[in-house]
Formats: sequence, structure tokens, C-alpha cells
Amino acid sequence: MSEPHIVIVGGGFSGTAVAIHLMREATRPVRISVIEPREHLGQGVAYSATDPAHRINVPAARMQLAGDDDGAFDRWYRRHGDFPQDPLAQQADGSVYPQRGAFGRYVEAAFVNAAKAQNNRVAHLQERAVDWQAGYVVTSTGRRLRADSVVLAIRHPPPRLPAAMRALAHHPRLIANPWRAEALAAIPTHAKVAIMGTALSMADVVASLARLGHQGEIVAFSRHGLLSRSNGPTNLSKWSGDYQSGTLRQRLRQVRADIQRASAVGLPWQVVLDAVRQQGQAIWQQFSEVEKRQFLRHLRRYWDVHRYRIAPQVAQSIADKRRAGMFRPLAARLHTLDVLAQGFCLNLTLRGGKPLQETVDYLVLTTGPDHTDLIASQPFLQALQQASLIRPDPLGMGIDVNTVSQASANVWVAGPAARGRFGELMGLPQVADHAQQVARNVLETLGCRQLVLS
Repeated sequence: MSEPHIVIVGGGFSGTAVAIHLMREATRPVRISVIEPREHLGQGVAYSATDPAHRINVPAARMQLAGDDDGAFDRWYRRHGDFPQDPLAQQADGSVYPQRGAFGRYVEAAFVNAAKAQNNRVAHLQERAVDWQAGYVVTSTGRRLRADSVVLAIRHPPPRLPAAMRALAHHPRLIANPWRAEALAAIPTHAKVAIMGTALSMADVVASLARLGHQGEIVAFSRHGLLSRSNGPTNLSKWSGDYQSGTLRQRLRQVRADIQRASAVGLPWQVVLDAVRQQGQAIWQQFSEVEKRQFLRHLRRYWDVHRYRIAPQVAQSIADKRRAGMFRPLAARLHTLDVLAQGFCLNLTLRGGKPLQETVDYLVLTTGPDHTDLIASQPFLQALQQASLIRPDPLGMGIDVNTVSQASANVWVAGPAARGRFGELMGLPQVADHAQQVARNVLETLGCRQLVLS
């Protein structure tokens, strides 16, 4: 019997984690090709960051591959990472928040170690998948890969430029991709900067500007002006709430009541939200379609800023800027902007209806990935859609999949693109668990792993 060939499109964290679990759990040999144009696997957008101001958002002790011992990354980082050269990583309570690239290097090292025993059956192809032709993945170099199973672990699509900015896409003072190397370095020390978006990416931009010595005013705006919260202290008691019954409204009331109960015994709100997060996928799949849409419309923005928190070093950068009067968040909507000789005039409407004009030297976009146009963003995904192998999910969050993350018979989705089905698929623990489960499902379908009946 020939060895099944599994093609993984995307070698960020999700795709690399799937490959690692395929190697760890296959009961007979399989061939694995990871198509990823970057030189290094395991990094993607999040963990390829080179700016030392960009740090993982939770303590290292809470990050590892599914199935690894608790604290695996923390121990690796202290032994093999840049811990000795990064005195700002460690907090007063002993927890460490490494620079973000360290976790990418940890995942790549796990991939390399797993691949050593595979007798050259595992390959990283530094290319792009560009087409699908009758069972073959076609790459940007013209390579044709016969695929028994395809796992889509695709990168996040770029933010969508608002209508008011589309004619200015190449303006030198509009920074639409702040993750590009040295994207912020050209901003003068005393320039006034506006940031569109107020969540995690905005926080990273503020931290980067602080590292670069920026001393000008920063105005950050979004429709609701909500800022990502900080993590609570480590080593707190776990909250034992159960949120897997009731309507959306009933569960929200229970969460609010539990936060009050936690506060009464000296515990912060973070312990309650962590308990909700751990049950997040089950909760999401219990919601009706109407409740999912209600959550996305009314609650998602609040969930995101409490769920996806910022590292204490980043929180400190924002707090320092705020105390110095150099950081101002606004709840406002952009209507139009006028190009000036030295920047832009933003025509905003504050929440409540009052108009406001802000004249700034630079404008940075941090509105997050545009998942509604995910399939349209990549030719390979368009080819799969034309072959009726994938379709957008009904909520516009990514790709439609079934309960085992299958888009069609031989196509699987790993990572955030499957969150329309699973909901909680942006934070690392859930993405790590999902990658392991996708690997197991693929292997079971190919007859390369024993089916475990629960």
C-alpha cells in the first residue's frame, strides 16, 4: 500500500502544529508536505515578529503544543531561548512574557525534532499554493502535488482598507501594514499619530513607538473605543463555573454574577473569563444561529478585549503614554479624511453624534484581519471554491466546516478559518488543541490512526 500524502497549506502555528501531530500520532508512514513561503515554520504573522516590544500575551507557562506537559514552552525558553538577554521578560511574580518570536522558534524546533525520525517523508516547500487541478495542489513554482488529504492552515487575510482610504493605499504617511519590517521607523519622534483600531494590534503599535523613542501624541479610535485588558496575577485559584446551559442572555447574566462572586472572595474577573474561554467551543456550538449572530453583533467586541489580553510590558507602555498625556483613545467613526501637505485631517463622529476633526501627521491601520473576504484573498482558495470543495461559512468568519473540521471529503481546515463552526479559535490553547484534533481526524480517515471510541 502506498504512503498517503498529506499536503498542509500554511506553515504558521496551526499548520506546523498539525504536521507535528501527524508525525507523532500516525500508526503507519505518511508523507507530509508543508507549503509555506516563509523560511521558517511555526511563526506566521503572530510569531514571526522581530520587534522586541512585541510579546506573547499570556505567561510562557500557559503556552505549549497540545499534549505537551504544562510549562513545556516556559522550560524551553529558560534553557534555549533568549531569556538571559531579555531582562524585561520576567515579572515580579516570576512569570515570563517572552518576545513573540521566541514561541515561533520553539514550535519550529518541535517540528525539526519530530521530522528527524521520518526518513525524509516530511518536506517544507518554500512556495505558495496557487491552484487545484483534479486532486493536485499546484504551487507557485509549477510543482504538482498529488494530495490524499489537504489541510488548510492559511494565513490571516490583510485588513480591508476603509472606503475613505482606498485611494490612498500607497500614501507614504498611511501605514496599512504595521507588521512590515521597519514600517514605523520612519515616523518622526514628535509626529502626531492616529491609529485606527484600539485592540491588540493597536497596543503593539504603541509599544513599538515607545521602543523607538516616539514622544508625540497618539490618538487611537474605533467605534466603541474599547482597549484590550491586562492579564491578572498568575497562580490564582481556578474558577469552577459551568456555562454550558441556558440562552445567550442567561449565560451572560451568569458570567456577570460570577464576576461579582469572584470579586467578593478576592479573585479578579480574569479567572471567570478563563473558565468561560475553556468552555468556549462547546458554548458556541450550543448557540442557535440567531444567538451566534446576536453575539457577533452585540457582545463580540466586549468579549475580544477581555479574552485577548495584552502583556504587562505592553500595558505599561500604554499606561506611561497615558499618564504623560500622549495617548488618547476615542470612541469614534471615520467618515472621510482630507490629505494635507504634511499628513491628514480625519473627519470623525464621536459616539453620541458629535463631530470631531483630528489633524495628524501619520495614520496607522490596526483593524485586524478581514475574514469576510478570506476565500477571495487567495487564488488557491478560489480554485477550491470553484471545485466545490470549500465555501464561506454562513456567519462570514472563514470557511464552512463540519463538526470534525472537514470542508469536504479530503479537505480540512485548521486554525482560525474554522471559527465559524468552533467559535473560540484565536487564542493559542484552543488553536493548539484544534490542530491536534484535525491531525487525528485526517489520520483516522486515511486509516493511519486507530479510531478511539469514547
